[in-house]
Amino acid sequence: MPDVEIGILGGSGLYSMEALRDIEEYAVSTPFGEPSDKYVIGTLHGRRVAFLPRHGKGHRYLPSELNFRANIYGFKSLGVNRILSASAVGSMKAELKPMDIVIPDQFIDRTYARKSTFFGNGLAAHVSFADPICRQLADIVQNGAEKVGQSITRGGTYICIEGPQFSTRAESLLYRSWGVDVIGMTNLQEAKLAREAEICYCTIALVTDYDCWHEEEEPVTAEMVIACLHKNAENAKRLVAAAVAEMPSDYTCGCHEALKFAVITDPAMISTESRTNLALILNKYLEK
Repeated sequence: MPDVEIGILGGSGLYSMEALRDIEEYAVSTPFGEPSDKYVIGTLHGRRVAFLPRHGKGHRYLPSELNFRANIYGFKSLGVNRILSASAVGSMKAELKPMDIVIPDQFIDRTYARKSTFFGNGLAAHVSFADPICRQLADIVQNGAEKVGQSITRGGTYICIEGPQFSTRAESLLYRSWGVDVIGMTNLQEAKLAREAEICYCTIALVTDYDCWHEEEEPVTAEMVIACLHKNAENAKRLVAAAVAEMPSDYTCGCHEALKFAVITDPAMISTESRTNLALILNKYLEK
């Protein structure tokens, strides 16, 4: 199995990382099924990274169809301990314009048809999720943005909706009344599962539109999203590359001990199947 440090998740419009060198594609099977595609493993600024197109090559999967568990578990099995997740979002505030980049630090969940935990089936665990984005990783992304002259907005709330339809006007106005900053369809489950897998996680939100609340702008369409992302893709790639170059080897966060006190189930009651499926995540605690 390759020994990879950093994972990169590419969303709509960001399907590849041309700056990667010494590339190989690696198929990963997980206890939770197949990831969205093969992982593209290569070297970026001297660091081993794995890139995964979130929706698969050719954008084949809807947000609700993504196997979030397999995607994150696959990164974990490759040795990844930090994930940068680039994702298209709509802006819920006038000051956040299309082509802007945001690092949100909070989420609201409006999904209902997704599996967003590795646990269950006789194994109960509850991780802390008060601060869903790794603060150290967010600092690294911000510093990388400064290095490449990319303006970036730090902080804000990302509301994750089920989709695949965009919001109604009533929903969009409701979310604005909640103080939401950006809206998307994918990142919350990734953040939850990364925390359970003890992987640092940071969203790089690429603003493409104003959803449908803005009276002076056209309601969002898929064509609008993709057109804006194609323009912004190069900025996103430069930012990701700069963040990788800035990545330290030490950790000042608690992400890598998220499960330390999270498992509630009596170890003697955990099934062999659960122990096998989650050995990659739990063994360092269960073997003590």
